[in-house]
Amino acid sequence: STSVQEELERALSFVAASTIRVSPAGRTDSGVHASYQVVHFDSPVSRAASNWIKGANSRLPETISLNWVKEMPSEFHARFAALSRTYRYIISRAETRPSILSKSVTWVSHKIDVEAMAIGCRYLIGERDFSCFRGADCQSISPFRNVREAAFYESGDLIIFEIRANAFLLRMVRNIVGALLDIGRGKKQPEWIQLLLSEGERSNASATASARGLYLVDVNYPIKYGLPNG
Repeated sequence: STSVQEELERALSFVAASTIRVSPAGRTDSGVHASYQVVHFDSPVSRAASNWIKGANSRLPETISLNWVKEMPSEFHARFAALSRTYRYIISRAETRPSILSKSVTWVSHKIDVEAMAIGCRYLIGERDFSCFRGADCQSISPFRNVREAAFYESGDLIIFEIRANAFLLRMVRNIVGALLDIGRGKKQPEWIQLLLSEGERSNASATASARGLYLVDVNYPIKYGLPNG
């Protein structure tokens, strides 16, 4: 199957009548959703924003939509100009397995202690070495990331985890969710997060949570660029 990036490049190349390559704000694992994503690209031709949007969307599958286009100054870079990214992870605790949203949420069939998980979140805040939540094939030079917010909130049968940081390591959010779910199940205490961070060993942490339920929901940039919020 083709990636979102490949589909977008194909559609934009059609509009430009020449090869277009895009640079995204960040890459997501296979199966992860993005309700908000920013890319930049160089084009040899000039097109009105409405033409880019209508032309590209006419060539994109129904699961991908181009919503906004603006010509940016040459120094702008979708990845390196970003100040922070926000991910949301959605967990269903309905009594029965969800059918309509089966690929959009992670279902847990057991009781989970949301309050304990929320306490565990406190240990994530700040500039830290997140080696214990880093995917084995992560190519980032530094394991340090600055988490600005990490919290749970509830809506009916849904439990929503939201985390904002300057950037994320490969599979970092899913690995954090895996550990927090073990706390929610009562297998570990909330303070375990602090121990994992100090040990820095991925092998001591929990299994990676499913890609189902994970969404990139916002990428924040300096106001001067005038990008819409997620």
